[in-house]
Amino acid sequence: MSRHYLLTAVAVTSLFSCQAFAQEWTVRPEWVRAHESFLASEALQGRGSATRDEAIAAAYVAAQFESFGLKLAPGMTGYLQKAEIIRFRLDGPPVLTVDGKTVADPKLLVGRTEAVTGKLQVYMGKPEGVPAGDVVLAGGDAPAMQYYRAASAKKVKLVIVRDSEAIQATYKGVGGKPRMPAYLGGGDVPEQRTAVMILPAAAFDALAKKPGAEVSMTLPGLAKDVAITTNAIGYLPGTDPKAGVLLLSAHLDHLGVRPDGVIMPGANDDASGTTAVLELARALAAGKQTKRGILFVAYGSEEIGGFGSKYFGAHPPVPLGDIVANIEVEMIGAQDPKLPAGSMMMTGFERSTLGETLKAHGALVSPDPYPEQNFFQRSDNYSLAVKGVVAHTLSGWAVTPTYHSANDTLESLDIAFMTRAIQSLVEPVRSLADSDAKPEWKPGGKPAE
Repeated sequence: MSRHYLLTAVAVTSLFSCQAFAQEWTVRPEWVRAHESFLASEALQGRGSATRDEAIAAAYVAAQFESFGLKLAPGMTGYLQKAEIIRFRLDGPPVLTVDGKTVADPKLLVGRTEAVTGKLQVYMGKPEGVPAGDVVLAGGDAPAMQYYRAASAKKVKLVIVRDSEAIQATYKGVGGKPRMPAYLGGGDVPEQRTAVMILPAAAFDALAKKPGAEVSMTLPGLAKDVAITTNAIGYLPGTDPKAGVLLLSAHLDHLGVRPDGVIMPGANDDASGTTAVLELARALAAGKQTKRGILFVAYGSEEIGGFGSKYFGAHPPVPLGDIVANIEVEMIGAQDPKLPAGSMMMTGFERSTLGETLKAHGALVSPDPYPEQNFFQRSDNYSLAVKGVVAHTLSGWAVTPTYHSANDTLESLDIAFMTRAIQSLVEPVRSLADSDAKPEWKPGGKPAE
């Protein structure tokens, strides 16, 4: 046998072995558990946004990308993309006065950087009816954050809500401290957002009897910091540079450590999505080269405003117009009881053809059963969707009881469900990467920028 023939035979054998390997690829639960065991470990202290722990998580993801054989993304000199974030914090209690008299024990849930003064409007209806104005005291049966979202749309400066077990759970869920403004360095300073203040029940009820009162909120303990957030990016080049690129993404940060010292592990939110991106990278890198390139990204700082994805969208390694679809994976650590067995939900399923395309090739995806939660707008997919990219998020049990709690641990995960969910995406993603089909927005599906 000639050396040339031998080399040709080996090459052909390797090609067919590679193709068979890709088709029979099996995601192993021990790999899933191993990623989670590190990312959600006490050593990473909850991977707080724009912290050293987030940077360590990003370095881990980058090292895994490199070990799987992923290449550097076009124009990048490493696997990490860093961005500066301007963050505000509140080092002292907020001050609320009504007709010049100080109200005891106010607590800030969502902050802003400017003081607020205005006439009080009292509203006790559904969130969608929140009036426009400077200061609104809002009460009703809906969760406080629904009033916040409705008030934000009408540019209300301050929403005051009544303390309750539910609102306390929300407060603990955001880390036990106010959600203060932050923005990317080097860009425009964003406009002031709506603040949310919690009042004890008695103080709330007393204030409800004073429509038209002069209300003032000041934040004497306001301080500003500069921090760095980190994205991890890996790339599998395609055979046809004109065919476009798929983007598979997740966010790697969580809530870090609460002021009381409790670590928020974030095993489901979103170490599970990061694990999915890692295992999809491992699987797709093991097979034959696809027609389209595939970008794998783990974003930083989703929890404080989606800043990793926003920076990526402003500084993409490939033109955004070349990204034919973005699949974000978030919180696939548990099965939602409202969904078919084994299935994940896709936010905004009805907005484009992406979900139908993936489902036709075996992906275990279903429409979002929680449209009232606006999940489509609440994950990293959205910052790219408003720029025109067909971008959706896949999730497991989006309203799991462990959400934003100290119980979001490795032990709370359904590793078998996670493994099956990731497995169900391998061939649908490969099929989309090898096809000429391009997911499209349906009429009215693309969100306005």
